Amino acid sequence: MPFRRSLLMRLLAVSVLVSVCSIAATAWLTVRSTTVAIQQEQGQALADDARTYDALVGYAATHPDWDGARQAVSDLARKIKHRITLTTEDRTPILDSDTGPISLPAKPTAVIDPLSVDGALVADSPADHIDPRAVGPYRLTRAERDTLRAAALRRAACLRDAFLALTTKIVESPNGRPHVETSNSSLDQSSRCAAPVLDAPSRTEAKALTRLSDLVHSCLAHQGQPDVKLALDFSWSLIPAPASVTTARETAPRQDSAKNRKIVQDCVTSGRREQLAPYVAPTTLMFVSSRSSAPSTIFDLSSANQARIAGVAALVLLITVTVTTLAGIRLIGPLRALTGAARRMAEGDVSARVDVERGDEIGRLATAFNAMSERREQLENLRKAMVSDVAHELRTPLSNIRGWLEAAEDGVVDPDRTLTASLLEEAVLLQHVIDDLQDLAMADAGELRLHKEPVGVPDLVAQVVTAHRGGADAAGVTLTSQAEGRLEIVADPLRLRQAVGNLVSNAVRHTPRGGSVAVRTRLEGDHLVIDVEDTGSGIAAEDLAHVFERFWRADKSRNRATGGSGLGLSIVRKLAEAHGGTVSATSEPGRGSVFTLRLPA
Repeated sequence: MPFRRSLLMRLLAVSVLVSVCSIAATAWLTVRSTTVAIQQEQGQALADDARTYDALVGYAATHPDWDGARQAVSDLARKIKHRITLTTEDRTPILDSDTGPISLPAKPTAVIDPLSVDGALVADSPADHIDPRAVGPYRLTRAERDTLRAAALRRAACLRDAFLALTTKIVESPNGRPHVETSNSSLDQSSRCAAPVLDAPSRTEAKALTRLSDLVHSCLAHQGQPDVKLALDFSWSLIPAPASVTTARETAPRQDSAKNRKIVQDCVTSGRREQLAPYVAPTTLMFVSSRSSAPSTIFDLSSANQARIAGVAALVLLITVTVTTLAGIRLIGPLRALTGAARRMAEGDVSARVDVERGDEIGRLATAFNAMSERREQLENLRKAMVSDVAHELRTPLSNIRGWLEAAEDGVVDPDRTLTASLLEEAVLLQHVIDDLQDLAMADAGELRLHKEPVGVPDLVAQVVTAHRGGADAAGVTLTSQAEGRLEIVADPLRLRQAVGNLVSNAVRHTPRGGSVAVRTRLEGDHLVIDVEDTGSGIAAEDLAHVFERFWRADKSRNRATGGSGLGLSIVRKLAEAHGGTVSATSEPGRGSVFTLRLPA
């Protein structure tokens, strides 16, 4: 057999394919798991960075410098379990949460500037990117806060009295200004519960707002834009110009309103930044790093790692191929031994056997092969014995016929009725053997035809008993039958009568004078059971398994006095199998035997 078609080559191909698929699946699963872990770690890192950034921006928005931020930075580093370092824009260290040498990453984590908030790290970043906590000159005095809070309490009480189901809450802005929030956001509080002091800017706010207006107007003047009026929430509106005055500056907004609105908004934003700059901490760089000495890469695809992965994959394949080769050699050895034994058996050596040294599937296969070989040897011996038995059974009557005919031809005996009767008896015996052999041959070839019809079993058994009663009486044997109720099956009546008749004749033949043979019929579950019980000599236990084999006799001398051709019980077994049933025998030497025919009811 070509090596490419051998079992070993197929095992190698399958093992390599399985190994490659396993490596690919493991690599894919590892990459996916690592990717998910990295994404989760990155998400957690981003969340920690966002919280740290928000806290430090809040500190910068409410303090003019970083002198008192050391404790806050240390607390944040302890919460996120990382090192936090703040530096100036030229990377000069300002604050560090840990002690020891500072090793800054190449890129800062974020830039801390409350006047230019990073929208990627702040969920609700304002449109002008100025932190709402940066209030500077807009921070109210204690007296102003108390006055406005009292007004807010009065408005809240007024609203609750006017609307019984309304809920109110006083919220304080970063600069200390209180305002009333209600469950109905569309409610006009000023018209329902007037509080002029609460709706108008305080003295501090008005002063700061005037300063901001000057900065905005100066910016607008450089842009050729008209002046605007600023509200307390830093919204703006155009100041109507006198009807008699029409200049390019007043008409500019009407020429391109969208562009001019952007110019005004930029001026408001730049004015606010200029106004708040003295009140907030200077811009710093924030570095969030690991507390270890140097960062490590968990997973990368560098050339070294790729070579390492390829080496490991090659090693796995080599180990797989080696183990598969050893296992294949160990597997193929017994298979080759089985093949050799099968080839010897095909060449005629029925004694071919293989050694069973294993308890696995191949060992069981070898055991099954040995059992098959032994059975084949037995069948071959039976075949040879059958040929000898057939020759013996045919030789005796033919020799007798030939002897008597030669004697009559030579005038030794007269061809009278006695001679004719003897020759007829020998011819009948020869015909009986030939008929039995023909029945077995048809059964073996599957050509034994059955003509099934409803059969009354008690009547059929009675007919058989009546047919054999004369021979039983002549042998001094009592023959009886017994049936439990009216039993009926669908069967071939002639073949069923033949099977029961063979059992009865066999029982009568092996029962000594004065004995008895009983035929009993009963229904057992879904089967009809016919028992033929005799009180004969019985069968030895070692011979009981051979009683249905062809030409087998317990009497090895094959004395014709015992009668029969040695094929009757074999025919019974074939007829029972043709009807879908079975036949069995039980016996005790010296006490008789019971032959049981079991057929589907």
